[in-house]
Amino acid sequence: MSDQMSDMGNQGAPRLSTTELAFEIFHRVIAIFCLIAGVRYWSLLIGISEQGAWRFDLLPVHWKIAASSLAVLWPVAGIGLWMVVSWGPVVWLVAAVTETLMHTAFPELYGERWMLTLAHGLVALLYGAFRLALYFSRRSEDQTE
Repeated sequence: MSDQMSDMGNQGAPRLSTTELAFEIFHRVIAIFCLIAGVRYWSLLIGISEQGAWRFDLLPVHWKIAASSLAVLWPVAGIGLWMVVSWGPVVWLVAAVTETLMHTAFPELYGERWMLTLAHGLVALLYGAFRLALYFSRRSEDQTE
């Protein structure tokens, strides 16, 4: 009887393919890193880390704009990615492009962080590979039906 009840509870939920499940896990892993990045920016801005050297009131204007924007964008991107909603990757892209531009186009202001920009590029490539894999997977399913 309990087996029938548990089967009945799962009838409405669609089964995820391996690629879809891996894509969801990918979203959640990146979401955790986004939340960590957001907490890092907040801890810098309120003076918890770096002995208060990065407190908002002590920063130059260009860092005030960038750090306060990223302190908001990273947690929002993390929440969107964790929920696996369409706007999550968009907000992640805005934050990642912002940080990439900061450290590649303006290294004299923000410093060079090539590992960070490389990581953003790798995540973008993985995201694109997942989207392509899902596209071809769904396309082949449509053709077999």
